[in-house]
Amino acid sequence: MNPKMKLYVAAGIILVLLALTGGVFYLYQKESAKNIELEDKLEELNTKVKITEAKFLESQKVLGTLEEKLKDASGQIEALNSKLAAEQSAKEEALAKIEEMRVDLGLQKDLRADLEKKLSQAQTDVRAIQDKLGVMQSEKSVLENKVAVLEQKSNVELGKIVVSPDAAKAKAAADAKSKKKAKAEPVKKKVEAPAGPEGKVLVVNKEYSFAVISLGSKDKVAMGDVFSVYHGNNYIGDLKVEKLQESMSAAGFVTEDLKNKVQEGDKVSKK
Repeated sequence: MNPKMKLYVAAGIILVLLALTGGVFYLYQKESAKNIELEDKLEELNTKVKITEAKFLESQKVLGTLEEKLKDASGQIEALNSKLAAEQSAKEEALAKIEEMRVDLGLQKDLRADLEKKLSQAQTDVRAIQDKLGVMQSEKSVLENKVAVLEQKSNVELGKIVVSPDAAKAKAAADAKSKKKAKAEPVKKKVEAPAGPEGKVLVVNKEYSFAVISLGSKDKVAMGDVFSVYHGNNYIGDLKVEKLQESMSAAGFVTEDLKNKVQEGDKVSKK
């Protein structure tokens, strides 16, 4: 090979080497740029990871705080539930008391109506007695005037007349009739009252066929209990408890004729 040809070959080889070197350098530069870019991205990711870890720790703290608040709230809810249960119990007790008072009020109204009726009848009787008393006083005055006139005429001291002759005759006739009836009627056999808690009849309501007795739930009286009624020591009939209060009861007449026999103050004893 001639020197000129060698020169061309060497120049060609140099050019190829230069091209290869340039290509390698270009690839190296490109790879370096990619590495730098990846490093930047990695650093950015590391920064984001740190931020995320910081946020995670902060979230854990917030979660712990929320758990504490939730625990406190649960305690408060439990306390409120207990308070609500106590208030509900108190409400039910108050309602039961109100119902008991309502029943007692109904009984008191019945008693009041009966007492008002008795008061009205008593006022009527008082007016009738006052009218009779006025008539008797007028008759007495007339008789005393007549006696005074007779005393003046006969000079005989007859004294003051208290009862008119008509009244005396009427009294004598009533006494005779009473004695005759006592002889005709057989003597009632006395029945001893049984031993046990005893009470008495407080009020008799003939219109509604019941009587109020002085025994109640505190005396171990129950609904449906039957009581014997005694006038003195004479048994006259039975009463059955229909309404119950603490210190008194309303009892109906077991037999219809009892309402015409029972009187206020009669003794009662549980059967």
